[in-house]
Amino acid sequence: MNGDPASSCGCAAPETTPPPARAHQLRDALRLEYLTIGWNAIEGIVAVAAALAARSIALLAFGLDSFVETASALILVWRLGAELDAVTADRTLDRAAVERLDRRAHRLVGFSLFLLAAYVAFDAIGALWRHERPEPSLPGIAITALSLGVMAWLARTKRRAANRLGSRALAADSFQTTACWWLSLITLGGIGLNLLLGWWWADPLAALGMTWFLAAEGREAWRGADCGCP
Repeated sequence: MNGDPASSCGCAAPETTPPPARAHQLRDALRLEYLTIGWNAIEGIVAVAAALAARSIALLAFGLDSFVETASALILVWRLGAELDAVTADRTLDRAAVERLDRRAHRLVGFSLFLLAAYVAFDAIGALWRHERPEPSLPGIAITALSLGVMAWLARTKRRAANRLGSRALAADSFQTTACWWLSLITLGGIGLNLLLGWWWADPLAALGMTWFLAAEGREAWRGADCGCP
C-alpha cells in the first residue's frame, strides 16, 4: 500500500517529550479518535439504511465495518485517555498493564472483523449464486465518496500523531483507517457499476473483494497492534 494513506507503521520513541507537550499531543490524538467515532457512526447508519433499501451486500458490509471501526476508536479513546490522566497528574503510567488490556480489547475487535468477513463472503457468494439484483443506491454512492476523503485525511493525520507519540495502538488504528479507505473505494466501485452500467454482479463481487481487507484488519487487531515501536 505504498503511497496510500498511512501505509507504513513505524513510530518514533516519545521518551524525551516534556509532560506538557506530551499532554498536548495526547489531546490532539484524542480529538482524532472522537472525529473517527462521530464520522463512523454517521457513515454506518447511512450505509446500513441505504443497503437495506437497495439490498446491497457491499453497502451492508461497509456499514457494519463502520460500527466495528467505532468500537476500535473507543478502545483508543480509553487507551490515550489513561495516559493523558497519568501525564496531567504527574504520575507514572503502568504501561505494561495498559498494553495488556489494550491487546485484549483489540483481539475482540479482530474477532468481530473475522466474523464480519465470513458473513460477507457467505452472503456475497449466495447472492451471486441466486442472481440477486440490488437496486442502485445514490445515498450509498454519496456516503462512500465522502468517506474516501475523510478516511484519507484521518489516516494521514493519525499516522503523524502515532509517530509523535510512539504509539503502537494509534499506528495500528491508522492502518485500520487506511483499510476503511480501501473499503470505501471498493464499495463505491461495486455500487457505481451497478448504477451506471447495470452490472448487478459488481455489488456482491465488491463485497467479496472487501473480505480480504476485513480479514487483514482483523489480523492486525488480533496481533495486538504491534508495529515494532519502542
